[in-house]
This record gives sequence, structure tokens and C-alpha cells, in this order.
Amino acid sequence: MTHAGGKYEDFEGLREQAIALRREGLSRRRIRDRLLVDNNDILNRLLEGEPAPEWTKRPNAKDDLRAKARELRLQGMTYDAIQVELGCSKGSISLWVRDLPKPVRSRTAIEQARLAGRMRWDHELAVRDAERQQTKAAAKAEVGTMTDRELFFAGVALYWAEGCKDKSYSRRETVTFINSDPDVIEVYVAWLDLLGIERERLRYRVMIHESADVEAAERYWTELVKIDIHALQKTTLKKHNPKTVRKNVGDNYRGCLVVRVSRSADLYRRIEGWWCGISSQAKLRLR
Repeated sequence: MTHAGGKYEDFEGLREQAIALRREGLSRRRIRDRLLVDNNDILNRLLEGEPAPEWTKRPNAKDDLRAKARELRLQGMTYDAIQVELGCSKGSISLWVRDLPKPVRSRTAIEQARLAGRMRWDHELAVRDAERQQTKAAAKAEVGTMTDRELFFAGVALYWAEGCKDKSYSRRETVTFINSDPDVIEVYVAWLDLLGIERERLRYRVMIHESADVEAAERYWTELVKIDIHALQKTTLKKHNPKTVRKNVGDNYRGCLVVRVSRSADLYRRIEGWWCGISSQAKLRLR
């Protein structure tokens, strides 16, 4: 059984003994000691084709991941896609599947990758929008109930930012306000009510591009300010320039509403004075 001149005598008989011992559940080391085989190559040859007993197999937590990674690679998935699917590192994936052929990126696979990217981005946008709405709702709650004095100051600032103003080179002491934001229009009209301006003194006119739905816009603004559509002054149409790429298009485009107060020279002068008072007080805070 021992070797002589570097060769084992009766190799087949020795192999039968090695296999029998293996099937009894002996480890490689015990078989080597029992048969006095001190050469690992010879021991490998003696046990060739004979599986190791279950108890000698070390458990590997990544075996299932490895098998799944190979399966996904054979399905044509990229390293990035496998990483997202299994949550393991690219380095591990590379070791597990590097012997497999590189998948051919078909048009369908590329489209699927783009779709997955869009879905992830849509999810991110939804999360951001939820955060945005939450912040806005919290800020709205901070305002609470507005007093007449607070509305007064808000209206003065709003007019001076958006309303028509008198210039030394062009005297126009007329209270005229133009805006496309319905919320801004409602705040402005509420401010005029606070000042005691009779609704009969208000004149309304729509300004809009001629390519838009003019009649729908007129209906929208008259419903907003609660007047009869026949009370509107003649709508001002802006000529359409096909070379200009405009963003204000579609069903939500309603142009602007012009709100003018008749016999308003005295009111305009008071508004300018109120604004001067506000700006003077603000400047004091900066000193």
C-alpha cells in the first residue's frame, strides 16, 4: 500500500478503500492518515468523482445570491441591474458571472432600462412634490386670519409691484392693475373693497393672444370677479407671431385681466403716499 520509488502499488485497490472510507463519512485528512497517503495529488486521484459528505461542506451565505446572479446574467441583465435586484456589490457579481458570455443589449433591453430610469425619476418627483406640498401647507397655516391692516399693507405693496405707475415724463395718475394670476386678482379686488371703492367704478378688460380661446378666457375672468360678461370692455388681442415659442399656451392659458378704477387720480396719489410711508419705515430698519 505504501509507495516505492514515488509510485503507489495496487492503486485501484487503494482507490476502492479510499472511496469506501469516504462513503463512511470520513474526512480527507482521516482518509489520508488511515491509508498513509501523504501526497495530495494522489489523494485527489483516489477520491476523484466521489462527492464529499454533506457534513464537510461549509455553508456559504452567498451561494443563493451567486446562483441568482448567474441566472439573471443569463437572462441578459447588466451588472447595474443585477446589483439593484440583489443588493450586492458589483465586485462580487463580476466574480460570480465573469465566465458567462456578455449579454447583447437588444433594443427591448435598452427601452426597459430607460423605462426603469423614468420610473425611478417619477418616484423621486412624487416624493419631492409631496415634500413641496407639505411645506406650502405648513406655511399657509402660519398666516392665520388676516386683519384689515395686514390686507391694507399687502394691497399697497401688491399694487406698487404690479400696478401702473405715474412717471414724470408721462403723467398717468390712474389706478390700473394687470395680472394673469387669478389669486392675485382676487387679493387686489378684496383690497379695493377694503378701501371702500365701489364695484361700479371698476372697469374690466381681458388681454390675450389672438390664437387662444378668447371666449373661454372672457367667461373665466367674469366668473372670477362675479360680473356679467357684457360688462367687459372690448378685449385686447395680441397678434400671434409664429416665430415666437410661447410657454403660455393650452387650456390653462387665459391671458391677463386689466382692472381699472375710474376717477382714480386721488386714489393713485394716496397709494403712492402709502408706499412712500412703507418704504421709509423699512429704510429705518436698515440703519
